Amino acid sequence: MINPATLPLLVWLSPSFPVGAFAFSHGLEWAVEAGDIHDAESAGLWLSDLLQHGSGTSDCCTVALAWQAASAHDQERLHDLAELACAMQPSSERRLEATMQGQAFMLATLSSWSRPSLESLKPALADGVTYPVALGLVAASHEIPLAQTVSAFALSFVSNLVSALVRLGPLGQTDGQRVIAAMLPLIGTVSDGATKATLDDLGSCAFRSDIASMRHETQYTRLFRS
Repeated sequence: MINPATLPLLVWLSPSFPVGAFAFSHGLEWAVEAGDIHDAESAGLWLSDLLQHGSGTSDCCTVALAWQAASAHDQERLHDLAELACAMQPSSERRLEATMQGQAFMLATLSSWSRPSLESLKPALADGVTYPVALGLVAASHEIPLAQTVSAFALSFVSNLVSALVRLGPLGQTDGQRVIAAMLPLIGTVSDGATKATLDDLGSCAFRSDIASMRHETQYTRLFRS
């Protein structure tokens, strides 16, 4: 039986939750045009690298650190993390992707899922918030366990990118599900490591993905905003 305390995560990370994730490809649109991603195997390799060495693991760590700061009701630490998470975005489109989803997530949860602890920490985000920081803050305010929060976020991260690849064409629906299923063990490993992370663990070395997000800014035809 699913723990009822974690059910809000299923709502917040559902494709129907109004954060606008469908509008962003995280640079995948350029990677497809360049031929880097052309089938299920190349998609799995790209997403695995992203989750282990790129924004995937860094974002999971950010979720965990935001959860910990919010649980301690440490406004200064939460504010500093929110600023750092914005500053670490490698391109203007990736910054747009992270902050627009973060702001949309905060707007939706403050309107429908607010709690006094969430309201009291809101001023720490006055200068902007990325999606991972917003999720960590809201999950902590609802007392959802850290491990489940990070694992659910990591799965959502992969699922959203697979959905983008299905719409871009390299993957069919069945292949998309195969890629997600194959990545579940890695999702568990990365999530577990993120719960023990410190600020020193933030960062990315998936440079091809960062370049893809920059090249996408000048791509001639585009379906996605990043």
